[in-house]
Amino acid sequence: MSWFCHVMAFVAHEGNLSGHPITLSPRTGADHAHHMKREQLVTTPNKAARRALGACAALMVGALTLTACGGNANADDNGDSKGSDKGSVKTSTAKIVISAKDGSTDASINTTGVKVSGGKLTAVKMTVAGSGQAVAGSISGDGGTWKPNEQLERGTKYQISATAKDSGGHISAANSIFTTVTSSNSFIGTYTPDNGTTVGVGMPVSFNFDKVISDKKAVQSHITVTSSSGQKVVGHWFGSQRLDFRPQEYWKAGSKVTMNIDLDGVQGANGVYGVQKKTVTFTIGRAQVSTVDVNTQTMTIVRDGKTFKTVPVSTGSPQHTTYNGQMVISEKFVQTRMNSQTVGLGGEYDIPDVPHAMRLTNSGTFIHGNYWYDKSNPPFGREGTSHGCVGLADVQGAQGATNAKWFYDNSLIGDVVIVKNSPDKTVTPDNGLNGWNLSWSDWIAGSAT
Repeated sequence: MSWFCHVMAFVAHEGNLSGHPITLSPRTGADHAHHMKREQLVTTPNKAARRALGACAALMVGALTLTACGGNANADDNGDSKGSDKGSVKTSTAKIVISAKDGSTDASINTTGVKVSGGKLTAVKMTVAGSGQAVAGSISGDGGTWKPNEQLERGTKYQISATAKDSGGHISAANSIFTTVTSSNSFIGTYTPDNGTTVGVGMPVSFNFDKVISDKKAVQSHITVTSSSGQKVVGHWFGSQRLDFRPQEYWKAGSKVTMNIDLDGVQGANGVYGVQKKTVTFTIGRAQVSTVDVNTQTMTIVRDGKTFKTVPVSTGSPQHTTYNGQMVISEKFVQTRMNSQTVGLGGEYDIPDVPHAMRLTNSGTFIHGNYWYDKSNPPFGREGTSHGCVGLADVQGAQGATNAKWFYDNSLIGDVVIVKNSPDKTVTPDNGLNGWNLSWSDWIAGSAT
């Protein structure tokens, strides 16, 4: 008690201001005689005394309040638990961990999420910081984890708020505001084929990275491609930004191919790290390989080892010959525009609606329908008249039962088209998805692992 309270207690006890005695507890013997004198001095306090006592009481309450706020509320800290409410305040055993630490600036766009131990998540809210735009996510069935439904954006600030309960119903909470890794210090590989697709036997796995990769071994070792057929699959680098995978021979028809991408956090170059982590699977369809013979201007389609159909074609003219070699269909368009200026041929043609076009090279070689041919002297099966493409008879509007439409409908991305007996050179392996034009030994030589 403060000196003020001691003094005021004494005044209240010793003062005789009202003349009204109070009753004390009885005493006996010498003790009684002594206290009889004291009883005469003990009286009820007046207003001033009462105010003094009130002030003292207020000070005592304030002192208790300060102790409760500024000190440790656990009475056991001083070894004395008398009169305490020990155990009345329970701390939740649920421990929430947000993978992206608060204030971090290099959070993963793939693995950012929330985990809890000793309890279950009850609610998780993720938003784009500043805008409040919600980011959809899902809590796992056992309540132990939460993750976004989609890959996050690079260089974006996000906020996560999470709550959880333990088995006793006690709640815990956690929050984090962070920024994902920026595009300047990360790399992404655009790849083909897509997850869940069915492709032809010639389809390689092809990555194109948005940054120059100097540590090719580190990057390649974190991408694995396997086939249910048991075929050995090897990666090959075309320069410093493209990595393709294929087996020695075409994929086995009907096999399943799995690609595991584990690049998140992998350093591809100085200060540049990968951000992708996912598994991709695709299916190899029937085995179809079509061979164009420039000498006969015909194309023979072989499916699953048997000749399926032969159709007349028109390849490149003597001035614009068609590449030889194994070429893989990489894109399909029911109709597309073809402009000679885009392939360095000046203003020789500009056709806005080329029907049933399928890409064979990056440089502009297609196999496609032709409706503008001379109807009085069709070239198909007779002579090459194109600027390097392989043409089939077609009609404008991409309708009708034509050879071009039939071939388009019966082709998959990843099917192989072989051109032989052309006076042109063999297509380069990196011009399109055409690594099959490298020998197996040369292919392996381009691997970094």
